Amino acid sequence: MTRDPQVLIVGGGPSGSSAAYFLAKSGIDVLILDRAHFPRDKTCSEYMSPQASRILEAMNALGAVESAGAAQLSGMRVHAPNGSTIHGEFKGTHGYHGFRDRGLAVRRTILDSILLDRAREAGARVEEGTRVTDVLKDENGRVSGVVTSNGKSGPVERKADLVIGADGLRSVVGRRLGLIRASRWPRRIALVTHYSGIDIGNFGEMHVDRGGYCGVADVGNGLFNVAVVVPVSRSAEVAVDKTDFLESWIAERPKLAEMFGGATRETPVRATGPFASSAKRAWVPGAALVGDAADFFDPFTGEGIYTALRGGELLSDFAAEALLSSNRKTEIDALKAYEKARRKEFSGKWKVEKMVGAAIAFPALINRAARVLSHRRDMADLLVGVVGDFVPAREVLRPGYLLSLMLAPTAKA
Repeated sequence: MTRDPQVLIVGGGPSGSSAAYFLAKSGIDVLILDRAHFPRDKTCSEYMSPQASRILEAMNALGAVESAGAAQLSGMRVHAPNGSTIHGEFKGTHGYHGFRDRGLAVRRTILDSILLDRAREAGARVEEGTRVTDVLKDENGRVSGVVTSNGKSGPVERKADLVIGADGLRSVVGRRLGLIRASRWPRRIALVTHYSGIDIGNFGEMHVDRGGYCGVADVGNGLFNVAVVVPVSRSAEVAVDKTDFLESWIAERPKLAEMFGGATRETPVRATGPFASSAKRAWVPGAALVGDAADFFDPFTGEGIYTALRGGELLSDFAAEALLSSNRKTEIDALKAYEKARRKEFSGKWKVEKMVGAAIAFPALINRAARVLSHRRDMADLLVGVVGDFVPAREVLRPGYLLSLMLAPTAKA
């Protein structure tokens, strides 16, 4: 019989592996459960902002990720419906310094396996091919474990002092605890695949129009991540034939059609969404949520992997404190402190995400912003620095920045 862990983590992706690594390094007995067998694919933009490198380095994973062929991205280009282009570079943001001035992009089949191995090396136990179906509660209503199934036997109860839900956008832990709420806006779905034979240099690209947007980024080893994101109202069309929908969407747009003229699709088209969900709070007694299980707005800014890594790192300190508690009040205080720290860490970015989401939804806004930012590289670099997670979000939420974005002339003085 496997011994009960102190911490049971549901999900072996970046947030689960990050939390497991830092908890195990502090001497805590951790068990990760994941329904998949690794390496496994994951529908994702596969991009990491520059600040993610700091956490990868702390997990002793950065060298392995780079050696595996991860692409290094210098910044982002956003093409607006009116033809204006926002060109922002990470190194162009003077006065702010991330761990590096490059973003990384790599297949999740590679990244997640590396991170899970680092969690193992730190002392965490891992069970693959184990699906969590429910949570357990004690007589006082406190979470005390989970119910699992491996497809070979009936339900099995697994106990733990603390359960961490790191199981993604449709978190079983979050839904069973009634913590997840879907946002009414924006409701979008994504189609994701990989192509070879695209030439965009070392920048990620976003192409926005009235029908949605398309993101393209080098993910190393000759492959490019391609994601087409459209309103959920088009789900019925997508359901008929995902591949035909994506290829037609690209072919109908001249700039994209030219870019993909000599390209070859290398992986199946996969769908995910709808997006925009959040937890009303990321904890209950005996359990906490992290990563996409706690919050996911929209894939446009593409830094969900960093949020997952940072969320796991952040949670580990408070989880350790909760485990050391001698009474329920102390445990709850530690989990409340996690919620407060999480909101302090990410609330500014959430506001920027909503600002960007509004601009995408209304062509007049994205066109206006693109006209200004195409002539104001300093402002474009600042926005990309926020997306890169090494410039504080407050820098683009200041009234002066927002007024310049809306009122500045669209040509250099």
